[in-house]
Amino acid sequence: MIKIGVVNIDVSHPKAFSDYLLKGDRARYTAIYNDGFRGEDEVEAFIKNYNLEKRCSTVVELAEAVDVGFIQGCNWDKHLEYAKPFIDRNKPVFIDKPIVGNLADCKKVEKLVSDGAVILGCSSVRYAEEIVKFINIPEEERGKIINVFGTSGVDEFNYGIHIVEAIGGILGSGALSCRFAGRSIQEGKICETFYISFENGAGAVYNTFQGAWQPFEIVVMTTKATHRFTIDVSKIYGALLDRICDYMEKGNSTLVPVEMITESVKIMLAGKISRENNGNEVKLSDIPQNDPGYDGDAFEMDYASKAAKIYL
Repeated sequence: MIKIGVVNIDVSHPKAFSDYLLKGDRARYTAIYNDGFRGEDEVEAFIKNYNLEKRCSTVVELAEAVDVGFIQGCNWDKHLEYAKPFIDRNKPVFIDKPIVGNLADCKKVEKLVSDGAVILGCSSVRYAEEIVKFINIPEEERGKIINVFGTSGVDEFNYGIHIVEAIGGILGSGALSCRFAGRSIQEGKICETFYISFENGAGAVYNTFQGAWQPFEIVVMTTKATHRFTIDVSKIYGALLDRICDYMEKGNSTLVPVEMITESVKIMLAGKISRENNGNEVKLSDIPQNDPGYDGDAFEMDYASKAAKIYL
């Protein structure tokens, strides 16, 4: 049985992941360290409801007690700090989406992996059944991909990263640039559109939507046909967790390399800079080294202020 240690239960994923894992006998959340915004009532309820063995007073203690770390705080600017004790002990660590929120941290993640760290992640949508099924259709049958269109909801980055990772799951790596295409506002809801150019000649469009949940709708146009599908979100957590368990048990990873995950972050950073510069195309290679990116502290404060108690 794989022992998972979780750092913070800010988001709903620890609950949803635990529910899925309880259906099998491969892995369990067994220990927790929490310094996020969830109160003692929710932390104790999570421990009781999922039969955790231990509550740790430090992340170092947590890393000593488990096989793999799951970093599931909502503040992406703290993710690497939380991951370090696991990396220092040569233990794998899963970092929930978004993995990080700025270029400097992207480079730190990439350096850690190049030095031998095992960092797993990130968005479960990348491994959705519908995406895997599509990309497994032989190219001679489905045609070459020309364009991918995808939608997301809730917020710009924390949730929008899902659809950008989904696009990466279809087109792979090789994004060159991103540009802001426009914004629509109705009844306080904001929808923004971005265009990604890829080095193989393909393009992709993603919509973010702020103020309400929206389904992940994907349309893929190829040289032979147009394919449309809606991601079944009831299956995406299992698709991700099964791959993590496969790695832990067999050592063979079917998760994408971390460089593909950080590429998704860089796409959104380039799109954000483009929006701030009248929609001019921004190459991923031209993102300034000191670009502040997305503010994890500000997001955490806003998220905490609106969060309902979900673990009681």
